[in-house]
Amino acid sequence: MQTKFVVLLCDGMADLPVKELGYKTPMQAAHKPNMDNLAQNAVLGMCKTVADGLKPGSDVANLAVLGYDPKTCYSGRSPLEAANLGITLTDSQIAMRCNLVTLSDAPSYAERTMVDYCGGDISTQEADQLIHALEQAFGNETRHFYTGVQYRHCLVVENGHLGLNLTPPHDISGRVIGEYLSDCPDAAPFIQLMEQSVAVLEKHPVNQARKAAGKRPANSAWFWGEGKRPNLALFSEKYGLKGSVVSAVDLIRGIGRLAGMRVAQVDGATGYIDTNFAGKAQAALQELQQGQDFVYIHVEAPDECGHRGEIQNKVRAIELIDQQILGPVLEGLRQYDHYKILIMPDHPTPLSIRTHTADPVPFMIYDSKQFRDGAAFSEENASATGNYIENSLELMPLFLNK
Repeated sequence: MQTKFVVLLCDGMADLPVKELGYKTPMQAAHKPNMDNLAQNAVLGMCKTVADGLKPGSDVANLAVLGYDPKTCYSGRSPLEAANLGITLTDSQIAMRCNLVTLSDAPSYAERTMVDYCGGDISTQEADQLIHALEQAFGNETRHFYTGVQYRHCLVVENGHLGLNLTPPHDISGRVIGEYLSDCPDAAPFIQLMEQSVAVLEKHPVNQARKAAGKRPANSAWFWGEGKRPNLALFSEKYGLKGSVVSAVDLIRGIGRLAGMRVAQVDGATGYIDTNFAGKAQAALQELQQGQDFVYIHVEAPDECGHRGEIQNKVRAIELIDQQILGPVLEGLRQYDHYKILIMPDHPTPLSIRTHTADPVPFMIYDSKQFRDGAAFSEENASATGNYIENSLELMPLFLNK
């Protein structure tokens, strides 16, 4: 009997009770009948997805959920994203994330405030022009800029250093950046380059047009997440299954490519609440229909809403995932004799602090051949089961019965 496996990874979905939601979490407040009905007959529990000593990023957490040990297989986030951009890093190169951000005006760079880590929701088409301008101004034999998606881009550096202690911009929303600029000597050239980027970007026609339209300008580059080429085992060799990835973001798509998985293309997938939720469901089902055994559906929207402190949008994102992804996926899975579904966040992104934490997250494993006495899917109910997975590398083999 062939089994189909679906992972629905709701990035940053876990949270803390919110006063504006009647001291419920967004998971508790959301109307999500498909998740809650599945949970009635599922195994619920908590999983620690970020090992001690690691930063709670989506890179670390998603690798761990897939059963890859971040401590041994990678050194930083950007090389994973670079893989999806078709960049093959040499042993002497590092890749760095290049965000296009919105900083406030101030007499000096260090006095500016991180107004928007995603450059006013800049489009990929606009961003491509800005990245080309940065390449023209600063690209040389040792460094090159590459366009990614929306505000997320890449800088590749020859003979670069690791351990630069550069701060992710989404961790300092609304804060003056000066105290978060790394004092590592090897980071100094990149901080200087960030400051120099302002002169290029602020006067660029794209940003002039954005300001005229009342939009935020993407007026500075921001570097972070440096790393070298990772080494991931092929998913098919690791688990004996043919796997696919459905995601809007380069990070998850890059992990998929490095693991030898198929990467589905979904038109209109943005990584935010305006993403093509229904298209992700259709893409996942199509992958299964074409003979794939396993599909990893990653949805960024709850995380982005958490970073922005958007309470109602985070609730709505969960509801849209339930309605437009999980509902159709469940309907499509009914044609198969046996299927299993794992639903979970990768890490919490609490609205109150607008950044990631390393706290354990709730998970749900549903098996179409088994029936249990469960409860609605929430942080509280998952914790109450007492099922706790300390080592997240055990979760995927448990789900796959490996």
